[in-house]
Amino acid sequence: MSINTTFTKENLDLYLSRLAKEYRKRNGTQIRAEIVLIGGAAVLTNYGFRDMTYDIDAIIHASSSMKDAIRIVGDELGLPNGWLNSDFIKTASYSPKLLQYSKFYKRFGYVLDVRTISREYLIAMKLMSGRKYKNDLSDIIGILYEEQQSGSPLCMEQIQTAVYNLYGNWECLSHDSRDFIYEIMNHNNLENLYKFYRTSEISTKEALIDFEQNYPNVVTTNNVNDIIKQLHERKKSLEIKAL
Repeated sequence: MSINTTFTKENLDLYLSRLAKEYRKRNGTQIRAEIVLIGGAAVLTNYGFRDMTYDIDAIIHASSSMKDAIRIVGDELGLPNGWLNSDFIKTASYSPKLLQYSKFYKRFGYVLDVRTISREYLIAMKLMSGRKYKNDLSDIIGILYEEQQSGSPLCMEQIQTAVYNLYGNWECLSHDSRDFIYEIMNHNNLENLYKFYRTSEISTKEALIDFEQNYPNVVTTNNVNDIIKQLHERKKSLEIKAL
């Protein structure tokens, strides 16, 4: 496998099973580990609209030997460095309360309990992140659509409660995220809306990659939204001139 390795629901379970075996080899069965899957990995385990992710973001509670187990499994299976990582805890969408609102997924090798974030709490995290060049917005719509199709639709009150529980108040979300969730909760065709936003995310990511190639080391988490806005305005201007 290359650095472009993709994780699916099927191979995700395979890698976690292998990780549990390696961890047990170092600790026996008395020292258990717990991993909470968030982000794309949590979407994969709970929903069918997304078929892959490029890394596994997680909150990891384990002995120090877990780092060695992750590295060894990655080396043996040809996975990229950081294939399973907890870098997420450094971002704004992290909350120490996430474990409290997670749910059990599976136990691997008698020593590794895996939990996931689901439904309104996953949406709350995606709103907090709100990246227009990733899967954040389309993931929110996909979750809402599948829950609607399953007969368990989510309402705005549930999402707001999740935001309050994780982050303390509704105003912690950006204006863009708040406007977005109000808009889609009042939309009557989530399936088409999902396709629209996913296409937009792919286009935005491609434009951002081109920009970074032309202007290395310019994009930061603080200015990325301003750059995306400028890129969209430039594209619109070029389209108008071409008419």
